[in-house]
Amino acid sequence: MLIKPDLKDEEIIACLRDAYGLDIATVSFLPLGADFNTAVYRVTTNNGSDYFLKLRSGKFLEASVSVPKYLADLGIKQIIPPLATKTGQLWISLTSFKAILYPYIEGRNGVDTKLSKDHWAQFGAAVKKLHELDIPASITQDVPRETFSSKWRETVKAFLMRIESEVFEEPVAVRMALFLKSKSSETLKLVEHAEELAITIQKQPLDYVLCHADMHGWNLIIDKENALYIVDWDTLIFAPVERDLMFIGAGIWDSGLTAAEEESLFYQGYTQTNINQDVIAYYRFERIIQDISDYCEYIFLSDEGGDDRMQCFEHLQPVFLPNGAIERAYDSYNTRKIL
Repeated sequence: MLIKPDLKDEEIIACLRDAYGLDIATVSFLPLGADFNTAVYRVTTNNGSDYFLKLRSGKFLEASVSVPKYLADLGIKQIIPPLATKTGQLWISLTSFKAILYPYIEGRNGVDTKLSKDHWAQFGAAVKKLHELDIPASITQDVPRETFSSKWRETVKAFLMRIESEVFEEPVAVRMALFLKSKSSETLKLVEHAEELAITIQKQPLDYVLCHADMHGWNLIIDKENALYIVDWDTLIFAPVERDLMFIGAGIWDSGLTAAEEESLFYQGYTQTNINQDVIAYYRFERIIQDISDYCEYIFLSDEGGDDRMQCFEHLQPVFLPNGAIERAYDSYNTRKIL
């Protein structure tokens, strides 16, 4: 979220004082991320300690804080666990938000700074541990299970029909409508392929594991000591391993590597596994469709959002470029046809 929430700093300071016993000096909003339901702050105490505060609105999974805490307690170094309140809770309510406090890690994400070969191997090893662990059901009880829903596909089709007849006045909505009109046929093809694959893979025997489900470069942090961390656990889901593995080589972020190079380095840590190419192709198509759906809802259903609106539009365009996410998705789709 690039726009600061309508929340007074004094409210945040009082909340953190009461829940964590912290003597807060400053609260600084950080205009980071593309999640419209999340706002983040840097919190500094009077003794100079820094913390990372995450405010989450809308849907909240308790597992999004309990799972990383469990993983960190097992000694998985690539996890930043949330801090507990004075009463042992991992989150607190703050007006309409759930507030989660973390240690502040000074670093850059995996898009702004490229991962080293060792980082890629660490990344793969950490994801493998997540997929192999038998985490107690009491910790994951609110985690959803993959259903291969048509929700986002239907939403995208509805918006493509709407922009053919509706006239928009807000500048970003005008640009978005024009762009999507020019990509309408291509977008409908994505929906068609995802629908075809959803039917195919639901007829197959699939093993489900706990997946992070948002394993891209923006959710990887490299700190000043060159340590790697995986962050943002809001999208946890029980699904086939391909739900996470589809990000490797998908062209969702510029890693500075080819798809084959990403896969080679990542699987040095993850180790090779039997990958279902139907499922990989499905998830790569579906991720693009979900992003289009989310951006359409944000831009066309309201005139609010300021800079977040333009960020949505700017994030969508590269998806259609050569060697972008769509081209990589088709590479997966065509590979499965050959195999």
